[in-house]
Amino acid sequence: MERFFSKLDLREIKIGTEASFPPEEEAYQESSRSGGQAGGQKRRSEVLKVSARSRPSAVAGAIAGVVREVGRAEVQAIGAGAANQAIKAVAIARDYLAESGIDAVCLPSFITVTIGNEDRTAIRLIVEPR
Repeated sequence: MERFFSKLDLREIKIGTEASFPPEEEAYQESSRSGGQAGGQKRRSEVLKVSARSRPSAVAGAIAGVVREVGRAEVQAIGAGAANQAIKAVAIARDYLAESGIDAVCLPSFITVTIGNEDRTAIRLIVEPR
């Protein structure tokens, strides 16, 4: 049984490759601390930006939907509260995906994001099938 979520469930989640983070900020740039993938190529994936106020079940539905459609989802969070919600969402999303026969894994890393000329460290969680 697959779960589908309406747009209302996603109202607190920013989805897209160019979305601002946090929602009220416009300037956003990132660079990877882990050096990126071999060969300098970066796989495209949808970026879900999670805040401390995001509902884990709604984020999990978004993660599961993106993984089913695109094959890979990227979750980003700045701060302890946002990281907590993101980790819970990934755990829930693994259950949602398991119902579809997808064994998902999570690859955590740090990234540096620039928000309003200030560098911040964020957690990046890549969710993809095993």
